[in-house]
Amino acid sequence: AKAEVAVQIVERWIMARLRHQTFFTLAALNQAIRFLLDDLNQRPFKKLPGSRASQFKQLDQPVLRSLPAVQYQYAEIKKARVHIDYHIEYDKHYYSVPNHLVKQAVEVQASGSSISIYSHGLRVASHPRSYRQGAHTTCVEHMPQAHRAMQEWSAERFLSWAGDIGAETREVVNHLLLEKRHPEQSYRRILALLSNAKKYGRERLNKACGRALLINSPTRSSVESILKQGLDQLIAPAPSHHVQEELCLDHHENIRGEDYYH
Repeated sequence: AKAEVAVQIVERWIMARLRHQTFFTLAALNQAIRFLLDDLNQRPFKKLPGSRASQFKQLDQPVLRSLPAVQYQYAEIKKARVHIDYHIEYDKHYYSVPNHLVKQAVEVQASGSSISIYSHGLRVASHPRSYRQGAHTTCVEHMPQAHRAMQEWSAERFLSWAGDIGAETREVVNHLLLEKRHPEQSYRRILALLSNAKKYGRERLNKACGRALLINSPTRSSVESILKQGLDQLIAPAPSHHVQEELCLDHHENIRGEDYYH
């Protein structure tokens, strides 16, 4: 009843007094309402001492609290399962969690600006929200130790390492880096390629890379096949169909080979 009376008072003392006026902007209307609202609040009560303004200052204002420093954000809550790559999927984007939670069920709380992930009521990960579909947001601390080691590598470091072995090795590594849309996807194959320097020696590896370039097959599997068959120790012939045949059959153009699956 009190609320209805308050509405009636506002209609009578503000809306009714403005009904014959025309406003062309919202700012002008708000200014007129503010003037009449202040006038209404300053009017003395008929049966009580003071006014609405004085009652507000005496009773309400002293107990008012400041607004929260951070604006409240609506959050969507859903269940998710941690993938084998220690990421969960939300809205077609992938967010990392500690790797020991692989295959476990977690709770995702998503707002417009952040993603929080909980396991058994405890928050285990928090990320800024991303709207890039198909992309990954990964925290280094969530990675297994082996994956963290990979973070220390870069394309420049691999090229420098390969260059120390020889120009041909560097060129093969450069081919591998350019082969993938994201160079990081080639790091494991490059590491495996360069590790052959320990097994066969730097000179042989560089010659094998040179032979792979000669036959237009600068892949890790081609280089390793050349080393295994000792073709790097032969005099390198001019590029020809016969040179291609010297490689083992698993490098035939119609067979994908292991590099296809990385």
